[in-house]
Amino acid sequence: MNFNINGFPEISSVIQSLNVELISTERKLILQDLVDFIQLKQDDEEQIRLNFICTHNSRRSHLAQVWAQTMAYYFKLNNVTCYSGGTEETALFPTIVERLRNSGFKIEKLSNQNNPVYSIKFGQNEHPIIGFSKKFNDDFNPKTAFAAILTCNSADEACPNVAGAEKRIAITYEDPKLFDGTSQQTEKYEERSLQIATEMKYVFSKIKF
Repeated sequence: MNFNINGFPEISSVIQSLNVELISTERKLILQDLVDFIQLKQDDEEQIRLNFICTHNSRRSHLAQVWAQTMAYYFKLNNVTCYSGGTEETALFPTIVERLRNSGFKIEKLSNQNNPVYSIKFGQNEHPIIGFSKKFNDDFNPKTAFAAILTCNSADEACPNVAGAEKRIAITYEDPKLFDGTSQQTEKYEERSLQIATEMKYVFSKIKF
């Protein structure tokens, strides 16, 4: 494993604890389209842009963006930039911030408006991910030469075509929002975060240099 040991120790420990062998064969087939897209770009020495899209850009799409960018760093793919967006703009849900902090990310709230902006650091000397809710075609996101990864069924159905995307890939996840306000909220958000982390670890561990 070509693994970057210069990141935050807490995140490194989480990544190393993730068992990709627990991913089902069916799920690995779904992830293969993303592996193939990244590998093709890597082989051609091109920039790799991944835009993770969900309905509200508040939960799953942010988890996927953050974990994918983090795995690219830890597996030493320096030409990867990850983005996220929604079919509508809301706000990054606070429990997502809590779960990422729990995994070792250094997070600073940069603004206190209804749609706060966060700095999310995955490595001491790396530029932070800027986390906030936005539409998938926001000016903050790429307009061409990217893969659109749909992380929820409703966004998958609402976006049959994503303008400018070279590839459209559906990798959907169950919504932890279903457990908001219940005794299982923390557990289910952590479960979804670690599922996405495990799958992004699998994807980036498959990339050959």
